[in-house]
Amino acid sequence: MLEPTRTTERYARGLAAAVAAVAALVLAANAAPAEADDPAPDRQTTAPVEAAVR
Repeated sequence: MLEPTRTTERYARGLAAAVAAVAALVLAANAAPAEADDPAPDRQTTAPVEAAVR
């Protein structure tokens, strides 16, 4: 039969799991794709107001 774990061990394991989870979240948040050196200029995707009024 398994022997019961001490309270300190449980807290230590919980703390280690929390640190690992935070580290994984921080690494995932910083894993954005790199931007291009020379990004393309913004393209106008809608018609100008003058063209829509005519």
